Amino acid sequence: MAKKISEKITWVGKKDWELKKFHGDEFTTINGSSYNSYLIRDKKTVLIDTAWLPYDKEFVANLEDEIKLEKIDAVIQLHGEVDHSGALVELMNKLPKDTPIYCTANGVKSLKGQYHKDWNFNIVKTGDKLNLGETTLTFIEAPMLHWPDTMFAYLDKENALFSTDGFGQHLASEFMYADEVDQNILFNEALKYYANILAPFSMMVTRKINEIWGMNLKIDMICPSHGLIWRKDLNKIIEKYLKWANNYKENQITIIYDTMWNDTRKMAEAIARGIKKKDSSVEIKILNTAKNDKTDVLTEVFKSKMILVGSPTVNNGYLYSIAGILEMIKGMKLKNKKAVAFGSYGWSGEAVKLIGEFLRSAGFEILNDGIRCLWTPDKDMERELEKYGEELV
Repeated sequence: MAKKISEKITWVGKKDWELKKFHGDEFTTINGSSYNSYLIRDKKTVLIDTAWLPYDKEFVANLEDEIKLEKIDAVIQLHGEVDHSGALVELMNKLPKDTPIYCTANGVKSLKGQYHKDWNFNIVKTGDKLNLGETTLTFIEAPMLHWPDTMFAYLDKENALFSTDGFGQHLASEFMYADEVDQNILFNEALKYYANILAPFSMMVTRKINEIWGMNLKIDMICPSHGLIWRKDLNKIIEKYLKWANNYKENQITIIYDTMWNDTRKMAEAIARGIKKKDSSVEIKILNTAKNDKTDVLTEVFKSKMILVGSPTVNNGYLYSIAGILEMIKGMKLKNKKAVAFGSYGWSGEAVKLIGEFLRSAGFEILNDGIRCLWTPDKDMERELEKYGEELV
């Protein structure tokens, strides 16, 4: 159902309560999500983004209930990813063939590459404006936040910033605004979203926020493409983003591991006891990468000042789930974090060395050569592991 959010802006998106996975199987969305599309009515009427492909017909049908489609003068495609543009083909089939689509140059490549349509593309750059009558849209390129084609748009008079994936959350709600929902859930989802989607581009996040501040725009609302709209205390989420983008870490150490016969698990728990004995204030998370959700694992890694990664040696390497999570961690491009490796073995024991080398290549400061345990840790080995944890602190 459409919802008016200002004199000229109406939300016409889709709430997806059933969504549990996003980006294929990469991102777990336990609270669902939304695909936010915005209709701006002035002397000219424009639509900002659409909805994900499975809802294309539903989206267009609901849009037709809100406005006669022939009254839409232009489509603004801020980002070409299918969760933003999936209903575009269904929509454009019902609009006049010459209806313009405003997007970046990379947006044209993205949309043509996905839909193989030669629509009436109008390429815009930062500072370009589209006069709608009483209001004007200003376009702001935001490459790599989080695709090369991404841009933001600012509507004056209504003082609304349409921020695409910036400031979003995967969170379905019967409410429309961020201040209306549980703040712990809201900011946890915002952090998870940042860690798993925007963290690799943190330098660009800081640069873009400073650039927008430098444009002296009066912003009363931030309207992202997913989740709730920010309309109160905007500095809270902006300051969070600046903090998250600045080599973020909490007083937390996360131990991630996989295990075959629980020997590496016992190592993880013994090391954790040593850490806690030395520093009772530090928060410790112990996560089995084969059993815990990878989205949550990456979020905890993002929050940590140090991580420990453990695996038994199998076929001269490490376990499958550890290989996968290490590759995802490397893609986050984290900085100023420390790491060590650990693991059990029965024969050759290469896993610890290999994990340490991978973590170093991923940008972590490796504190030492790690620690290995031959077979199952006995009481003496457990004490050694506890001491190892103390020394790490």
